Amino acid sequence: MHKRLKEASPLNYKEDREGNLVLEDGTIIPAERRQRAEVYSRIVGYLRPVEQWNDGKQAEFADRKTYSTTPVAHV
Repeated sequence: MHKRLKEASPLNYKEDREGNLVLEDGTIIPAERRQRAEVYSRIVGYLRPVEQWNDGKQAEFADRKTYSTTPVAHV
């Protein structure tokens, strides 16, 4: 049976409809074995769990872009 997968963030995994984690190499981690990670970020000078932010701030967090600080070689 073919399962439709939704695209995930750039962490090289996908999630199927049942909530199972499907890693890039095909490994499947069942939903019941997964553990939620608490994400902290800085807002108005304080570090707080993102889950405790109001809806507007959570939307801003979702829109944030991350950048690599890898130096670029000069020619």
